[in-house]
Amino acid sequence: MPGPRPTIGPQTFVNFESGQVRPLALSRDGTRLYAVNTPDNRLEIFSVGATLTQVDSVPVGLEPVAVAEDPAGRVWVVNHLSDSVSVVNVTASPARVEQTLWVGDEPRDIVFAGAARERAFVTTARRGQNSPVDPGLNTPGIGRANVWVFDSTNVDDTPGGSPLAILTLFGDRPRPLAVSPDGLNVYAGIFLSGNQTTSIAPDTFIKSPPTTSADGIAQPDTGLIARFAGLSWVDDQLRDVSAYVPFTLPDYDVFEIDAVTLQEKRRVPHVGTILFNMAVNPASGKLYVSNLDSRNSVRFAGVASRADSTVRGHVTEQQISVIDSATVSKRRLNKHLDFSVPIASNVDKSLSVSTVLDMAVSNDGTSLYATAFGSNKLAVYNTQTLEDDSFVPSTTMQIAVSGGGPSGIVLDEARDRAYVHTRFDNGISVIDIAAKTEVLHLELHNPEPAAVRDGRKFLYDATLTSGNGNDSCASCHVFGDTDGLAWDLGEPDETTQPIPNVFIPISPAATPARFHPLKGPMTTQSMRGLRGHGPMHWRGDRTGNNRVGGETLEEAAFKEFNAAFDAFAALGGELNADDMQTFTDFAMGINYPPNPIRQLDNGLIANQIRGEELFNNGVVRIQTGQLEVCRQCHTLNPAAGLFGTRGLSSDNSQPGERNFKIPHFRDQYQKVGMFGFGFNTAPERGPQVRGFSFNHNGATSSNFIIADLGMPQDDLLALRAFLYAFPTESPPILGQQLTFTATNAAQTTSRVSLLIQRGLVQSPVRECDLVAQGVIDGERRGWLMDQGGDFLPDRASGEILTRAELESQVDTADESLTFMCVPWGSGVRIGLDRDLDGILNGDE
Repeated sequence: MPGPRPTIGPQTFVNFESGQVRPLALSRDGTRLYAVNTPDNRLEIFSVGATLTQVDSVPVGLEPVAVAEDPAGRVWVVNHLSDSVSVVNVTASPARVEQTLWVGDEPRDIVFAGAARERAFVTTARRGQNSPVDPGLNTPGIGRANVWVFDSTNVDDTPGGSPLAILTLFGDRPRPLAVSPDGLNVYAGIFLSGNQTTSIAPDTFIKSPPTTSADGIAQPDTGLIARFAGLSWVDDQLRDVSAYVPFTLPDYDVFEIDAVTLQEKRRVPHVGTILFNMAVNPASGKLYVSNLDSRNSVRFAGVASRADSTVRGHVTEQQISVIDSATVSKRRLNKHLDFSVPIASNVDKSLSVSTVLDMAVSNDGTSLYATAFGSNKLAVYNTQTLEDDSFVPSTTMQIAVSGGGPSGIVLDEARDRAYVHTRFDNGISVIDIAAKTEVLHLELHNPEPAAVRDGRKFLYDATLTSGNGNDSCASCHVFGDTDGLAWDLGEPDETTQPIPNVFIPISPAATPARFHPLKGPMTTQSMRGLRGHGPMHWRGDRTGNNRVGGETLEEAAFKEFNAAFDAFAALGGELNADDMQTFTDFAMGINYPPNPIRQLDNGLIANQIRGEELFNNGVVRIQTGQLEVCRQCHTLNPAAGLFGTRGLSSDNSQPGERNFKIPHFRDQYQKVGMFGFGFNTAPERGPQVRGFSFNHNGATSSNFIIADLGMPQDDLLALRAFLYAFPTESPPILGQQLTFTATNAAQTTSRVSLLIQRGLVQSPVRECDLVAQGVIDGERRGWLMDQGGDFLPDRASGEILTRAELESQVDTADESLTFMCVPWGSGVRIGLDRDLDGILNGDE
């Protein structure tokens, strides 16, 4: 049986594994370096000279991932989990948060553009409790990427701020931003942009060989992956399957926005599958986009000696795409590799770069510096040879970066320096760009436990975990989550295996109760929230059945993925037991973020309440006349850490292989965006932003999901609404903030009251700790609310204050306090005692 359940109790640190986007910024005068401290929820400020000297550390929101300076010298920090932007006055002493701007869900990047670069542009998903934009979860053919625009010259202390505009782009969630050299155009990129592939549901398709397992058992009926080939949709045999795909996928990846009129000017398609960062050449205006192109139309994994294809050693193309006007040129960065030989020589492997994130271009436009996150190096390219594809990979143009996981870069050409953020150890490296060597490395304060710090590299480091340095686990499990794609990764050389998993009594296993190695297309599942949720993979074929010692089922199941290092990344073997244990400890600690659809008070609106009733009480299926009760299979019990599954299996009664693990529902809202065939309704034939949606193969459209139950339309929409608002281990209030000033007290009453209310919740589990941090009487201060609603100070000699007494501390224009709900158990660390040494911050 699965278990034990996730830890339901206070934790001093919770890992969300947020992907950094723009973690460094250099002040315009070159005297200050600003760095986000993602795990410590701070902005770190350094004086720049012959060395880096830290001068301040400013608490901001949860999981800061991007930073930029506005024309007035204030620093804006994007807080990924808090759905906010902290506006920091860095000329004050100490520096302080003047305002917290509320934005949409999961903000990622920020730039300043406009005639005087006075406008802030922030990318977010089209959802979130602080967004006035209808997420349109049941509306086909709409953009689901937002760009929020603020006027940096008009930021007052109105709670949450007031955006100048919220733009919608025809893509799924966005990530990178860039600005033209004149500041008049902004470029926005779609994060998981797709690649014109989709899944087709099982329909007795004749597959390309092999069609049996190695022990001669015929493959069950499965769907297939289709790709758009210019005029039609084709499968791996180039058969026209257009009749099975009613919609279109325009695959718009990069959007150009007029920074003055805020109108979309053009859309650039087919840049890449997963877009990370963008940089503009200041001399030519050409745009560089770091990205992966996923090869999910290639079937099979492992050696696949019985087949003609496999992704082994070549899961993705590592790319920088060059956009010049409307022309896109994709440049393969590892063109030295012969992918027909999956395990490369040591020389070739040393040349590879993996998961290029942030980039910077020299002022004269001749050199591009790229952070190879999965290779622990800084790669330098001559822009001309990159653009014309005549570059030759060379170690002389690669700079080793200690610390691991270089994620951000800024150039300081006046000093011949580059500053590089390293995610693995939460540090900063100083690079001599003339000598091409690292001259200094320092680590930021890091509250992450050893399991996180030691295990992270096994997710991302392609040099460590692959045979040629091209791919890592994160090529598909992007930042520990998903790539939004389906893959047909059966292993033809394997045999069928018995299913040892426990099935729910009302749905025993269908015969034959065996896992077939040719499993057909299945969507990439997240690595979040694994603890307590049973066997892994859609079928539960990582069973965890061979546990040793005190292992949980989930730990043992995760260790069965050790074989994937060779089957996918061509490592030539497996990780040793100690390394796999370290990776397992890391993976078990990744958590889901809050649901952005559910109300901040953890409640439901009317149609979601009706949906919850249907979920609990059941629906009569039109085909059978039988009552089907969702909760009988999909257990929801937050107090026990159950969010849609107990880790058991069932017969799903669908075509083809039928024995599947019962899935959780914490990510349903993320799958909306592919509308196609409906149930007894006309198909949607217009353009969509996603090629994969619901079910294990991603073939079930957003307008078909659960419609086949045959319930009335209002009930159908209500049940979907509840599923989209399904809770996670992180309550909706987590990370939410408000900055309190001497002049906005009357406007902040309701939001502060909400934060206090949620901080006092005891049942079914505690929701959060409430902290208040800011500058009072010229000193940085912090408080933590106790369970009586009073606030404990960050000094042993300080007085415990009531809410009114705390708010009265803010009585001048140069004082402010930011209230924030943080994970239960982390309030002491975040609000009172940063290093948990027993000496409060105010006494150190």
